[in-house]
Amino acid sequence: MAYNIAQLNIARFRKPIDHPDNEEFISSLDRVNAIAESQNGFIWRLTGAGNSALDIKGFEDPHIASNVSVWSDVDSLADFVYHNEEHKKIMLRRRTWFDKLDFYVVLWWVKAGHIPTLQEAIEHLDSLRLNGPTEKAFSFVKRFPAPTEM
Repeated sequence: MAYNIAQLNIARFRKPIDHPDNEEFISSLDRVNAIAESQNGFIWRLTGAGNSALDIKGFEDPHIASNVSVWSDVDSLADFVYHNEEHKKIMLRRRTWFDKLDFYVVLWWVKAGHIPTLQEAIEHLDSLRLNGPTEKAFSFVKRFPAPTEM
């Protein structure tokens, strides 16, 4: 059976999402999302009423934004996250818009063709937070192979 890597990353805006101070970040989303979608290994990302997932709420805190995506493999995802210049430019300025969170990214394997829900993604983040890295929920730093590779 084939597997893909799913990821959730969250951010907590310092100010309400629609605050003018967040405009630079918000206005960059379409461009950065289009770049992600053009990358080798990209399969799917969560979108709401617009082209982002900002209107989809999975947390009680209205300042938390979520991003869920599926990629063919961890290396493709890591290449986008850490090596794409447009993504890096935005992420280098994340403290401008977002509070520091202890747990904000989680990776997990999904069967090829499976599209994870935001609730499913949050459960994996909670697992990482409670149990540390495991085969069920891990990070870029402590990775686990796909189930077929074990």
